[in-house]
Amino acid sequence: MDYIEISGYKSIKNTRIDLAPINILIGANGSGKSNFISFFDFLNRLYNRKLNEYVALKGGDNKILHKGKKNTDTISFKMEFDNGQSGYSAKIQSGTDGFVFLNENLIYKGDSQSISKPGFEAQIKISDNHNAPCVIKYLNGFRKYHFHDTSLNSPFSKHSNIENDIYYFYEDGMNLAAFMYHIYETNKIVYNRIVKNIQSIAPYFSDFYFAPSKENIIRLQWTDKYSDVVFGANDLSDGTLRFIALSVLFLQPNLPDTIIIDEPELGLHPSAIAKLAGMIKSVSDRGCQVIVATQSTDLISHFLPEDIITVDQIDGQTVFARLSSSNLKQWLEDYTIDDLWKRNIITGGQLNYKL
Repeated sequence: MDYIEISGYKSIKNTRIDLAPINILIGANGSGKSNFISFFDFLNRLYNRKLNEYVALKGGDNKILHKGKKNTDTISFKMEFDNGQSGYSAKIQSGTDGFVFLNENLIYKGDSQSISKPGFEAQIKISDNHNAPCVIKYLNGFRKYHFHDTSLNSPFSKHSNIENDIYYFYEDGMNLAAFMYHIYETNKIVYNRIVKNIQSIAPYFSDFYFAPSKENIIRLQWTDKYSDVVFGANDLSDGTLRFIALSVLFLQPNLPDTIIIDEPELGLHPSAIAKLAGMIKSVSDRGCQVIVATQSTDLISHFLPEDIITVDQIDGQTVFARLSSSNLKQWLEDYTIDDLWKRNIITGGQLNYKL
């Protein structure tokens, strides 16, 4: 994705974000990081023709529109891919029965081609326009992840199916067991790489334990190096469980085009955060674009200024700004990025930031 323009969505009044291979969004609570990340959920439901169902589940138009329906009645967006070779844009308006499409366009080498039809659902998924498959490939390539829930009834503790739940890693990690079983069966090199990566942070971890039932159902189990006991997901610490999920996500053999993840650093030890940064850089080198929302100064310390986007909410709207090495050159001779953040020299994204 080259860039994305968004108008009228939640705290985002009107913005354009030029996207690089690595995009680390950092800002205080309430700055709008998660709103930007959630836009890709919104886009996914729009593409899959379930937009108004999604909006209803999120509390209705008022919760989605910038400052509510009294101030905003439309949402629009535009994005381009592959150095402007293709793109997609749409504008929707709040009505009495839900959002209605005002326009919808495919973009090919800068030219906009309308695929609009009056109604409540997007046409892109069913369009017979010859440029649609290229855009659909990118829209299908977005994967938004969050591994926040590590409770007793978390997605990690659920059963998965070794035949049906193996095609891609689910956004909440629910199919981790089946997905890893498939990697074990088909790609031992990658499987061993994932296990060794986990062991680098959790030395007691020996291996995954796979025991699928006759019905092809499996759950996350593992063994340690010091006993013959088989443990489950709930026997792992929150941080270790999340790191296992992150290892599977970033080291899997077939990466999505774009990984979008919210606060991956939660519960991680600094050494695990360093490993996370290394994995982000590694998948970027393999052609996978990464978008991360974080509050971790430890995480940003591992990246170049150009990889980092500060996020602020000013006068009720979210503002994004990418850092620049040239602007910070003098400071970077003596300090790291996280030092500059902590010293308030990088003012963007700070709780007390003012224009």
